[in-house]
Amino acid sequence: MARDRKRTIPVLSWTAGAALLAAGLAFSGFGAASAKESAVVIPAAAMDEPSAAAGSETAVFAGGCFWGVQGVFQHVKGVTQAVSGYAGGSAATASYGMVSTGTTHHAEAVEVSYDPSVISYGELLRIYFSVAHDPTQLNRQGPDVGTQYRSTIFTGNEMQDKIASAYIRQLDEAKAYPKPLATTVEPLKGFYPAESYHQDYMTRNPNSLYIMINDAPKVENLAKVFPQRYRDKPVLVGG
Repeated sequence: MARDRKRTIPVLSWTAGAALLAAGLAFSGFGAASAKESAVVIPAAAMDEPSAAAGSETAVFAGGCFWGVQGVFQHVKGVTQAVSGYAGGSAATASYGMVSTGTTHHAEAVEVSYDPSVISYGELLRIYFSVAHDPTQLNRQGPDVGTQYRSTIFTGNEMQDKIASAYIRQLDEAKAYPKPLATTVEPLKGFYPAESYHQDYMTRNPNSLYIMINDAPKVENLAKVFPQRYRDKPVLVGG
């Protein structure tokens, strides 16, 4: 069983947390795994969904701990909701305690609701690959290890499947990353929202050492790489 590091991360004052980061402290094996993570500037998806009128569509992405993935998409213009949850397994095992064992086939995932007249599925994928996580890591993301932290796009229809699969091939053929992408594409069988204490975690716990090291830099990268897509005020599950 992989150790659940998130359960052990204390919440420190910003001053104390910053001091530890400045000193380059390797806390519980974190070190530079995610603290120094930088965005990868990648081309837009060559295949994308056709432009649409205002409405609502959903996309489901898994890329490590859902706290960070949710936090990134909550800052994206056109996203109307981003919910942390579980995908890939059954409803019977969709709980944090069970998913953390790595035996349920679930991945920590985020269901993103968005307005296709503002942002396309392909552009959401671009943000997912560029700043939300490192798609070259297999069954892990930074300090979190296990199949529940895998890089997976859960597709809800044939169009999403084609766009996601084509984009992975496009990025691999362009050698956009130093290694091939480990991202898989799986049909979405069901999405199960996570427990309430996981929702809006980044916003509610900005001084958590885990958040400061692993997730806050992702939102900073979003603002730098996609300034036209970034909004300062996140859309929260809790309103």
